[in-house]
Amino acid sequence: MRDLGLNQHINLPRIAVLGGQSAGKSSVLESIVGLDFLPRGDGVVTRRPLELRLNHLNDSKAKPWGVFPDEIPGKKFFDFKDVRKAINDLTDKICGTNKGIIDRPIVLNVYSPTCPDLTMIDLPGITRIAIGGQDPDIERITRQMANRYVSDPRTIILVVVPANADMTTSDGLQMAREVDPKGIRTVGAITKIDIMDRGTSAKKMIMNQEVPLRLGYFGVKNRAQQDIIDDMTVDDALEKEKLYFKSHPIYSTMPQHLLGCDNLTNQLSKVMFTHIKHNLPEITKEIRVKIAEIEDRLRDLGPPLPSDG
Repeated sequence: MRDLGLNQHINLPRIAVLGGQSAGKSSVLESIVGLDFLPRGDGVVTRRPLELRLNHLNDSKAKPWGVFPDEIPGKKFFDFKDVRKAINDLTDKICGTNKGIIDRPIVLNVYSPTCPDLTMIDLPGITRIAIGGQDPDIERITRQMANRYVSDPRTIILVVVPANADMTTSDGLQMAREVDPKGIRTVGAITKIDIMDRGTSAKKMIMNQEVPLRLGYFGVKNRAQQDIIDDMTVDDALEKEKLYFKSHPIYSTMPQHLLGCDNLTNQLSKVMFTHIKHNLPEITKEIRVKIAEIEDRLRDLGPPLPSDG
Protein backbone atom coordinates (compact mmCIF):
# COMPACT_ATOMS: atom_id res chain seq x y z
CA MET A 1 0.00 0.00 0.00
CA ARG A 2 2.82 2.39 0.89
CA ASP A 3 4.74 1.57 -2.28
CA LEU A 4 1.61 2.41 -4.28
CA GLY A 5 1.52 5.86 -2.67
CA LEU A 6 -1.61 5.18 -0.62
CA ASN A 7 0.00 6.81 2.43
CA GLN A 8 -0.47 10.20 0.71
CA HIS A 9 -4.22 9.78 1.14
CA ILE A 10 -4.64 7.44 4.13
CA ASN A 11 -2.59 7.09 7.32
CA LEU A 12 -1.00 3.63 7.39
CA PRO A 13 0.48 1.82 10.43
CA ARG A 14 4.16 2.56 11.10
CA ILE A 15 6.61 2.94 13.98
CA ALA A 16 7.90 6.41 14.95
CA VAL A 17 11.16 6.54 16.91
CA LEU A 18 10.82 9.30 19.51
CA GLY A 19 13.34 10.72 21.95
CA GLY A 20 15.51 13.63 22.95
CA GLN A 21 18.63 14.70 21.12
CA SER A 22 21.45 12.13 21.49
CA ALA A 23 19.19 9.62 23.27
CA GLY A 24 20.54 6.85 21.02
CA LYS A 25 17.67 6.60 18.51
CA SER A 26 19.85 6.09 15.43
CA SER A 27 21.90 3.39 17.16
CA VAL A 28 18.76 1.49 18.13
CA LEU A 29 17.49 1.73 14.55
CA GLU A 30 20.77 0.39 13.14
CA SER A 31 20.61 -2.56 15.54
CA ILE A 32 17.03 -3.33 14.43
CA VAL A 33 17.96 -3.10 10.74
CA GLY A 34 21.25 -4.97 11.27
CA LEU A 35 23.21 -2.51 9.13
CA ASP A 36 25.49 0.46 9.71
CA PHE A 37 24.16 3.29 7.53
CA LEU A 38 22.87 6.27 9.53
CA PRO A 39 24.74 9.60 9.74
CA ARG A 40 26.66 10.25 12.93
CA GLY A 41 28.24 13.25 14.59
CA ASP A 42 27.90 15.78 17.37
CA GLY A 43 24.74 17.80 17.95
CA VAL A 44 21.68 17.48 15.75
CA VAL A 45 22.30 14.79 13.11
CA THR A 46 18.78 13.79 12.01
CA ARG A 47 17.41 16.98 10.44
CA ARG A 48 14.77 15.47 8.13
CA PRO A 49 12.52 12.58 9.18
CA LEU A 50 13.83 9.34 7.65
CA GLU A 51 11.12 6.85 6.64
CA LEU A 52 12.64 3.37 6.58
CA ARG A 53 10.62 0.75 4.72
CA LEU A 54 12.28 -2.48 5.79
CA ASN A 55 11.86 -5.60 3.66
CA HIS A 56 13.15 -8.92 5.00
CA LEU A 57 14.93 -11.18 2.48
CA ASN A 58 14.56 -14.90 3.17
CA ASP A 59 17.92 -15.74 1.55
CA SER A 60 20.40 -15.36 4.42
CA LYS A 61 23.28 -14.98 1.93
CA ALA A 62 21.60 -12.22 -0.10
CA LYS A 63 23.51 -8.95 -0.32
CA PRO A 64 21.53 -6.09 1.26
CA TRP A 65 20.66 -3.03 -0.77
CA GLY A 66 18.85 0.26 -0.38
CA VAL A 67 16.78 2.47 -2.69
CA PHE A 68 15.64 6.09 -2.38
CA PRO A 69 12.46 5.71 -4.52
CA ASP A 70 11.38 9.36 -4.42
CA GLU A 71 14.66 11.28 -4.66
CA ILE A 72 17.10 8.90 -6.40
CA PRO A 73 14.71 6.53 -8.23
CA GLY A 74 16.07 3.50 -10.05
CA LYS A 75 19.46 3.42 -8.30
CA LYS A 76 20.32 0.51 -5.99
CA PHE A 77 22.86 1.18 -3.25
CA PHE A 78 24.79 -1.94 -2.23
CA ASP A 79 27.42 -0.05 -0.21
CA PHE A 80 25.71 1.36 2.87
CA LYS A 81 28.45 3.96 3.32
CA ASP A 82 27.03 5.43 0.12
CA VAL A 83 23.57 5.25 1.68
CA ARG A 84 24.86 7.31 4.62
CA LYS A 85 26.40 9.87 2.25
CA ALA A 86 23.15 10.04 0.25
CA ILE A 87 21.14 10.72 3.45
CA ASN A 88 23.57 13.53 4.33
CA ASP A 89 23.41 14.99 0.82
CA LEU A 90 19.60 14.80 0.65
CA THR A 91 19.41 16.45 4.09
CA ASP A 92 21.75 19.31 3.14
CA LYS A 93 19.89 19.78 -0.17
CA ILE A 94 16.63 20.62 1.64
CA CYS A 95 17.79 21.84 5.06
CA GLY A 96 21.03 23.58 4.08
CA THR A 97 24.26 23.09 5.98
CA ASN A 98 23.39 25.31 8.96
CA LYS A 99 21.77 22.59 11.13
CA GLY A 100 18.24 23.54 10.00
CA ILE A 101 15.42 21.01 10.54
CA ILE A 102 12.65 20.58 7.95
CA ASP A 103 9.66 18.22 7.94
CA ARG A 104 10.15 16.66 4.49
CA PRO A 105 10.79 12.93 4.97
CA ILE A 106 13.50 11.02 3.14
CA VAL A 107 12.11 7.62 2.08
CA LEU A 108 14.60 4.73 2.10
CA ASN A 109 13.64 1.18 1.15
CA VAL A 110 16.01 -1.41 2.66
CA TYR A 111 16.11 -5.03 1.48
CA SER A 112 18.16 -7.28 3.73
CA PRO A 113 18.17 -10.71 5.42
CA THR A 114 19.06 -8.90 8.68
CA CYS A 115 15.98 -6.69 8.96
CA PRO A 116 12.34 -7.37 9.92
CA ASP A 117 9.35 -6.33 7.79
CA LEU A 118 8.59 -2.99 9.42
CA THR A 119 8.12 0.66 8.44
CA MET A 120 9.93 3.00 10.84
CA ILE A 121 10.34 6.78 11.03
CA ASP A 122 13.54 8.19 12.50
CA LEU A 123 12.48 11.61 13.85
CA PRO A 124 14.78 14.53 14.66
CA GLY A 125 15.42 14.54 18.40
CA ILE A 126 13.54 17.01 20.58
CA THR A 127 16.09 19.84 20.90
CA ARG A 128 16.05 22.46 23.65
CA ILE A 129 18.85 24.85 22.62
CA ALA A 130 19.52 26.20 19.10
CA ILE A 131 23.09 25.94 17.79
CA GLY A 132 24.82 27.31 14.72
CA GLY A 133 22.31 28.80 12.29
CA GLN A 134 19.29 27.00 13.75
CA ASP A 135 15.99 28.72 14.34
CA PRO A 136 16.01 30.05 17.93
CA ASP A 137 12.56 28.45 18.30
CA ILE A 138 14.06 24.99 17.65
CA GLU A 139 12.39 23.33 20.66
CA ARG A 140 8.90 24.24 19.46
CA ILE A 141 9.76 23.14 15.89
CA THR A 142 11.08 19.72 16.93
CA ARG A 143 8.23 19.14 19.39
CA GLN A 144 5.57 20.04 16.85
CA MET A 145 7.16 17.81 14.22
CA ALA A 146 7.42 14.84 16.58
CA ASN A 147 3.88 15.42 17.82
CA ARG A 148 2.49 15.44 14.27
CA TYR A 149 3.80 11.90 13.72
CA VAL A 150 3.15 10.30 17.10
CA SER A 151 -0.35 11.76 17.60
CA ASP A 152 -1.60 9.61 14.69
CA PRO A 153 -3.45 6.71 16.40
CA ARG A 154 -2.20 4.30 13.70
CA THR A 155 1.43 5.01 14.59
CA ILE A 156 3.27 2.86 17.13
CA ILE A 157 5.67 4.87 19.28
CA LEU A 158 9.14 3.54 20.09
CA VAL A 159 10.28 5.95 22.79
CA VAL A 160 14.04 5.90 23.42
CA VAL A 161 15.11 6.84 26.95
CA PRO A 162 18.78 7.08 28.05
CA ALA A 163 19.41 5.20 31.31
CA ASN A 164 21.98 7.75 32.49
CA ALA A 165 19.31 10.47 32.91
CA ASP A 166 16.20 10.73 35.11
CA MET A 167 13.47 9.11 33.01
CA THR A 168 10.79 11.28 34.67
CA THR A 169 12.30 14.25 32.79
CA SER A 170 12.33 12.49 29.39
CA ASP A 171 10.71 14.73 26.75
CA GLY A 172 9.95 11.74 24.51
CA LEU A 173 8.33 9.73 27.30
CA GLN A 174 6.25 12.73 28.38
CA MET A 175 4.98 13.28 24.82
CA ALA A 176 4.24 9.57 24.32
CA ARG A 177 2.14 9.48 27.49
CA GLU A 178 0.24 12.62 26.38
CA VAL A 179 -0.73 11.26 22.94
CA ASP A 180 -1.14 7.64 24.07
CA PRO A 181 -2.49 7.90 27.65
CA LYS A 182 -3.72 4.29 27.65
CA GLY A 183 -0.29 3.05 26.56
CA ILE A 184 -1.69 0.76 23.87
CA ARG A 185 0.85 1.74 21.22
CA THR A 186 4.02 2.78 23.09
CA VAL A 187 7.11 0.59 23.55
CA GLY A 188 10.13 1.82 25.53
CA ALA A 189 13.82 1.26 24.78
CA ILE A 190 16.33 2.00 27.55
CA THR A 191 19.73 2.95 26.09
CA LYS A 192 23.17 3.92 27.44
CA ILE A 193 22.90 1.28 30.17
CA ASP A 194 26.65 0.67 30.09
CA ILE A 195 27.59 4.29 30.89
CA MET A 196 25.53 4.69 34.07
CA ASP A 197 27.29 5.68 37.30
CA ARG A 198 29.00 2.79 39.07
CA GLY A 199 26.75 1.11 41.59
CA THR A 200 23.57 2.03 39.70
CA SER A 201 21.51 0.05 37.21
CA ALA A 202 18.50 0.40 34.91
CA LYS A 203 16.74 -2.59 36.49
CA LYS A 204 13.73 -0.63 37.82
CA MET A 205 13.30 1.17 34.49
CA ILE A 206 13.38 -2.06 32.48
CA MET A 207 11.10 -3.85 34.96
CA ASN A 208 8.46 -1.13 34.38
CA GLN A 209 8.64 0.09 37.99
CA GLU A 210 9.41 3.80 37.47
CA VAL A 211 7.24 5.27 34.69
CA PRO A 212 5.01 2.32 33.72
CA LEU A 213 4.19 1.54 30.09
CA ARG A 214 1.54 -1.04 29.25
CA LEU A 215 3.79 -2.60 26.57
CA GLY A 216 6.88 -2.32 28.74
CA TYR A 217 10.54 -1.45 28.24
CA PHE A 218 13.52 -3.25 26.74
CA GLY A 219 17.11 -2.69 27.77
CA VAL A 220 19.57 -2.37 24.89
CA LYS A 221 23.31 -1.79 24.72
CA ASN A 222 24.35 0.19 21.68
CA ARG A 223 27.82 0.46 20.20
CA ALA A 224 30.05 2.86 22.09
CA GLN A 225 31.68 5.73 20.18
CA GLN A 226 34.98 3.84 20.27
CA ASP A 227 33.27 0.78 18.74
CA ILE A 228 32.08 2.98 15.87
CA ILE A 229 35.54 4.49 15.41
CA ASP A 230 36.93 0.93 15.31
CA ASP A 231 34.37 -0.01 12.61
CA MET A 232 32.69 -2.67 14.75
CA THR A 233 29.89 -4.25 12.70
CA VAL A 234 26.30 -4.29 13.93
CA ASP A 235 26.43 -8.12 14.07
CA ASP A 236 29.49 -8.02 16.34
CA ALA A 237 27.83 -5.34 18.48
CA LEU A 238 24.73 -7.53 18.93
CA GLU A 239 26.92 -10.44 20.07
CA LYS A 240 28.74 -8.11 22.45
CA GLU A 241 25.36 -6.94 23.77
CA LYS A 242 24.26 -10.54 24.52
CA LEU A 243 27.52 -11.25 26.34
CA TYR A 244 27.20 -8.02 28.34
CA PHE A 245 23.73 -8.87 29.66
CA LYS A 246 24.56 -12.54 30.35
CA SER A 247 27.68 -11.67 32.35
CA HIS A 248 26.40 -8.60 34.19
CA PRO A 249 25.82 -9.22 37.94
CA ILE A 250 22.38 -7.54 37.89
CA TYR A 251 21.04 -7.93 34.34
CA SER A 252 21.93 -11.62 34.22
CA THR A 253 19.42 -12.23 37.04
CA MET A 254 16.56 -10.41 35.23
CA PRO A 255 14.01 -11.84 32.76
CA GLN A 256 16.12 -12.18 29.61
CA HIS A 257 13.21 -11.46 27.26
CA LEU A 258 13.38 -7.81 28.40
CA LEU A 259 17.00 -7.42 27.33
CA GLY A 260 18.68 -7.01 23.96
CA CYS A 261 17.78 -5.54 20.61
CA ASP A 262 16.58 -8.89 19.23
CA ASN A 263 13.85 -9.04 21.88
CA LEU A 264 12.94 -5.39 21.25
CA THR A 265 12.58 -6.14 17.51
CA ASN A 266 10.39 -9.19 18.24
CA GLN A 267 8.12 -7.08 20.45
CA LEU A 268 7.82 -4.35 17.79
CA SER A 269 6.94 -6.97 15.15
CA LYS A 270 4.23 -8.48 17.41
CA VAL A 271 2.78 -5.07 18.29
CA MET A 272 2.82 -4.01 14.62
CA PHE A 273 1.07 -7.24 13.55
CA THR A 274 -1.68 -6.73 16.13
CA HIS A 275 -1.94 -3.06 15.20
CA ILE A 276 -2.32 -3.80 11.47
CA LYS A 277 -4.89 -6.53 12.20
CA HIS A 278 -6.88 -4.06 14.31
CA ASN A 279 -6.68 -1.18 11.80
CA LEU A 280 -7.10 -3.08 8.52
CA PRO A 281 -10.95 -3.09 8.45
CA GLU A 282 -11.00 0.67 8.99
CA ILE A 283 -8.30 1.22 6.33
CA THR A 284 -10.25 -0.92 3.85
CA LYS A 285 -13.37 1.15 4.59
CA GLU A 286 -11.45 4.39 4.01
CA ILE A 287 -10.14 3.10 0.68
CA ARG A 288 -13.68 2.26 -0.47
CA VAL A 289 -14.90 5.73 0.55
CA LYS A 290 -12.02 7.38 -1.35
CA ILE A 291 -12.76 5.26 -4.45
CA ALA A 292 -16.45 6.23 -4.30
CA GLU A 293 -15.51 9.93 -3.99
CA ILE A 294 -13.22 9.74 -7.05
CA GLU A 295 -15.86 7.89 -9.08
CA ASP A 296 -18.41 10.60 -8.19
CA ARG A 297 -16.00 13.32 -9.32
CA LEU A 298 -15.33 11.45 -12.59
CA ARG A 299 -19.08 11.20 -13.24
CA ASP A 300 -19.44 14.94 -12.62
CA LEU A 301 -16.80 15.59 -15.29
CA GLY A 302 -18.98 13.83 -17.87
CA PRO A 303 -17.99 11.41 -20.64
CA PRO A 304 -14.36 11.52 -21.90
CA LEU A 305 -13.52 13.49 -25.05
CA PRO A 306 -13.12 11.34 -28.15
CA SER A 307 -9.51 10.50 -28.97
CA ASP A 308 -8.05 11.33 -32.37
CA GLY A 309 -8.27 8.49 -34.90
